Amino acid sequence: MGVLRGYLRPYRRVLVWVLALQTGQTIAGLLLPRMLARIIDRGVVRRDNGYLWAMGGWMLLVSLIQVVLTVAAVWFGSIAANGFGRDLRRSLFSRVMDYSAREVGRFGAPSLITRITNDVQQVQMLVQMGCNMAVAAPITLVIGTVLALQVDVGMSSLLLVSIPVLVTIVSLVIRRMVPTSRLLQTRLDTINRILREQITGIRVVRAFIREPAEIERFETANAEVTATSIRAGRLTAFMFPSMVGVLNLSSIVLFVVLVAFRRLDEVGDASATSQGLFGAGLGRRGGTPTSRAVT
Repeated sequence: MGVLRGYLRPYRRVLVWVLALQTGQTIAGLLLPRMLARIIDRGVVRRDNGYLWAMGGWMLLVSLIQVVLTVAAVWFGSIAANGFGRDLRRSLFSRVMDYSAREVGRFGAPSLITRITNDVQQVQMLVQMGCNMAVAAPITLVIGTVLALQVDVGMSSLLLVSIPVLVTIVSLVIRRMVPTSRLLQTRLDTINRILREQITGIRVVRAFIREPAEIERFETANAEVTATSIRAGRLTAFMFPSMVGVLNLSSIVLFVVLVAFRRLDEVGDASATSQGLFGAGLGRRGGTPTSRAVT
């Protein structure tokens, strides 16, 4: 975290813009369900076509504002992330160039190459995702919860069940993702070392006809990296569908309760509450387990 703070300090103004734009686009996105609820309850139920057209126009305007704010937030986030990666890469390269032969031998050339290239890229992606997702996540969580409670406190009680389930899913995925990501970094170092040895010693390999053995050696390391990457990808792929499944199940329960108690005049509120549940639930996500595990 000290590295992040130090190298992101020159981009404080850019990050303030990211925070402001993400707040604006989050509010705009969470206002749309409220507007949809009014369309359903006042326009569809009462068959008021004038109200439908008017509110639909306002929804279109809010959607356009959200798109503009989102694009601007991503643009500023990209400036901060790419500048951070450039500065960190430059600093690491200068530091490594000052190492003595003993220090280079202690860390290993393949490991140093991986640190300067792959690891910097991973941390840069972490900053990029942090600007795009982690900044918006707590804002979405707070505002989504508040809007859901404003619509109907009773309906929003589903948050007491869905949020703990979502937190449990994310925690289990991250718990398994961290050692997997560490293992992946180790195996990347191994494959870089093997490739470097084969390139520098190509004449010796050809002289002693070691090509088949070296090919098998590289394929073994490559298979290990592939298997670990697939395992990490499966964990990441499992998380988001599971979260959406829990939220969809909560929405289904909500509408079933409305039908069972014949509260059909509150379908619009239920729709808004459902979207609030999605905002509050997905706001817990913050970032991918891969980005968290890298740090």
